[in-house]
Amino acid sequence: MLTKRIIPCLDVKDNQTVKGVNFENIREVGDPVEMGAYYSEQGADELVFLDITATKEKRKTLVPLVRRIAENLSIPFTVGGGVSSVEDAGALLEAGADKITINSTAVRNPKILDELAITFGSQFVVLAVDAKWNGKDWQVYISGGSVPTTKCLFSWAREAEVRGCGEIMFTSINHDGRKEGFAIDPLKRLSSTLNIPVIASGGAGEKQHFVDLFQDTNTDAALAASIFHFKEIEINNLKQKLKNNGIEVRL
Repeated sequence: MLTKRIIPCLDVKDNQTVKGVNFENIREVGDPVEMGAYYSEQGADELVFLDITATKEKRKTLVPLVRRIAENLSIPFTVGGGVSSVEDAGALLEAGADKITINSTAVRNPKILDELAITFGSQFVVLAVDAKWNGKDWQVYISGGSVPTTKCLFSWAREAEVRGCGEIMFTSINHDGRKEGFAIDPLKRLSSTLNIPVIASGGAGEKQHFVDLFQDTNTDAALAASIFHFKEIEINNLKQKLKNNGIEVRL
C-alpha cells in the first residue's frame, strides 16, 4: 500500500510566505527558505512553493528564490506560479524543482500539458485546480482564484489526465483558510474516478480533518499551510495520529 503524503505549502508574495482566507486578506508569515528547511527536517513528505501573484503580475516565477529553497531541502519540491511555457518549466527544473504545478496557462492553453508531459514526463506535471462551488457545480477559477472560467472541476481534471498530467492538486476556494475540514464530497469523486494521484488542499484545521480525508476518500496527499506555519499542528504528531488510525504514512 502506498503511504499517504503530508505536504506543507509556501504561498509566496514579494519573497515572503503569506497566507489568507478564501484567497483574500493576505498577510506575511515568514521567510520561505527558512520555512522550507524546517519542514524538510520535520518529516514533511514534499514541499509546494506557489508564487501566488506571478500570473496576475504577468511575470515569471522567482527562480533565484526557488534555487535557494531547493538547496536546503531533502524532500521532493513542487513549484508553481507564472509557468507559461516548456522553457519556464525547464528553468525551474534546473533551479531544483522536482515537479512543476501549472494552473492558469493550462486553462487558457490545454495543449501545454501535452507538451510538458512529452518533454519532461508525466511525473513532472501537476495540474493545480482552484474551484468554487456555485450552487450547481465546482467552477474552475484562474489568476489566483480571481477569475471564473467555464470549466468544471471534474471534466477539466479528466482532460488533464488524458493529456498526460501526473497529478491533480485541487484547492477548494470555499474551504481555503477556514479550518473547517477538506471538501470531502468533490475529493471523493475526483479520487475515485481519476487514475492519477489527487492532492487535497484547502480547509485543514485539526488532525481529525486529515484522518477524515484519508478514511473517506482515495486522496493520495493532503496539503496545508497556516496550521503548519503557525505550528498549530506539528507534522510528526499529525503523522502519528494518522498511523494510530490505520493510515499508512512515512514516519
